Amino acid sequence: METVTTFKIATTDDEFEQIHRLNYRTFVEEIPQHAPNPDGRQVDRFHTENTYVIGVRDGRVIAQLAVRRRRPFSLDAKLAQLDGYLPHGRNIVEMRLLAVEPGHRNGPVAAQLMQFVAQYCRDRGDDVAVISGAVRQLRLYRALGFEPFGPVVGTADAPYQPMLLTLEKYLAAMQSRRSLQRSAGTPVFADLPPAPVNLLPGPVAVSPAVLAGVARHPVPHRAPEFMAQIASVRRRLAALVRAADVQVMPGSGSLANDVIAAQIAGLGRPGVVVSTGEFGERLADHARRAGLEFHWAKLPWGTPLDRDLLTHATGQVRAPGWIWLVHHETSTGVLHDLAALKEFARDHQLLLCLDCISSIGAVRVDLEGVHLASCVSGKGIASLPGLALVFHQTRPAARPDLPRYLDLGMWAACDGVPFTHSSNLVTALDLALAEVERLPAGRCETGDNARWLRGEFRAAGFKLVADEPHASPIIVTIELPSDVGAEELGARLERRGFLTSHRSGYLAQRTWIQFCLMAAPPRPVLGQLVAAVREVAGELGVPLVRRTEASATTAAASAPSFICAE
Repeated sequence: METVTTFKIATTDDEFEQIHRLNYRTFVEEIPQHAPNPDGRQVDRFHTENTYVIGVRDGRVIAQLAVRRRRPFSLDAKLAQLDGYLPHGRNIVEMRLLAVEPGHRNGPVAAQLMQFVAQYCRDRGDDVAVISGAVRQLRLYRALGFEPFGPVVGTADAPYQPMLLTLEKYLAAMQSRRSLQRSAGTPVFADLPPAPVNLLPGPVAVSPAVLAGVARHPVPHRAPEFMAQIASVRRRLAALVRAADVQVMPGSGSLANDVIAAQIAGLGRPGVVVSTGEFGERLADHARRAGLEFHWAKLPWGTPLDRDLLTHATGQVRAPGWIWLVHHETSTGVLHDLAALKEFARDHQLLLCLDCISSIGAVRVDLEGVHLASCVSGKGIASLPGLALVFHQTRPAARPDLPRYLDLGMWAACDGVPFTHSSNLVTALDLALAEVERLPAGRCETGDNARWLRGEFRAAGFKLVADEPHASPIIVTIELPSDVGAEELGARLERRGFLTSHRSGYLAQRTWIQFCLMAAPPRPVLGQLVAAVREVAGELGVPLVRRTEASATTAAASAPSFICAE
């Protein structure tokens, strides 16, 4: 039976130990980059920040490549003014420690390893890689699409050439390689099953590190190490959005909003629920089920909120004490102005309560001055679903009149762990939060990608739901003609490798289809998406209204600049 090489993310102690020893054989004994040591192992100085992709055959690591996103790169120390050589506006990673056992260097292992790494980086939204290529292996790197830049670095015994690879260059190189192999009649390296491009609002794509965290052995929820971990997670979550505190509860966003409704009930004052889409209407249902006294300002879907609308809504209630609404209305792709909402609430002495389920972690959110806000683990923060987050600016008192699970004060009094908790989900959240903390303003690379995507769709003749000045930087929603099924269009896109949001009842009812950019897919992938949507629309006979390129450009240029992560 033929032995198979498996490519994966390294997660076990044994795999890491084999990596250290392969590093030693490659970068100490073969390439004299480091001094010998009696242990026969070389631990990379960035080991804790590296993600290792490995090739494993019969339990033995025969190939490896490390991916690292955190700056400064190791190449920063070797080459002055590295940024001057790099393209702007791209998601850049550094690939390091490429090593293949000598007995496997003449076969497909290196190319297959690189293919797995490229798919991993594509799923994470990376579209440019830099590497210090060993001069003796330049032919291999060039075959993979890497191009040299700058001077040779390193030492006379271990010279390295800085090299750069773009996603589009890699895809072109692989296509050329396959064509040459086919024309020569030689076997073509089998493609690894491509992961679909996740354009869903949830569950979103998560990193291999987050998935690996879930696989760890569970820790008792009363253990000191778990209590320390959840305290750290709560402290960092609160700091991320400038809230006083947050409670992390096993559950969904609906649980978080039920907890907020229970807290509002304790205020003993009437208030206002404002809805401009599906999730605002769900807040009204939460309020009704909690027995709140409130006026429901039910506005047409996609309505951008302004001060006049809010003034009229609150004017329907005598002495209102609170206002509750959705910050980022996922159903329509409208992002409301948080600063304006806080200013209005402050001027009218209202306690502002927000559903931030689709905004925290994805865009910059400042909850200073917000009384209560809900969030979840599995959207903008890009962990796994299953944890509800309730942010609060004042310490809530315990409420014996509430169901125990809905008593926010009980959660706070018990240091966030009144009941059984999941250490696995909290570990995943911990790791995902660390990834968010390394980004300046959320997971999406910039609002430019969403703005560009909307411009492309408009130019192709599609009707978009959100007005450009109020459009979300991470949600793009297309409205299809009533006789065209969003389900069929979405199914055909899925067969082409794009997971879209179209199955929810509120979307199907309106023949809407959504593209969510929480995973920050790179521009070349979005270009493939536009081509696929146009192709499928043609197959289904969707009537399109053609616009001139100039009008599309004008619309895009008028869009506001949203601040998101690079």
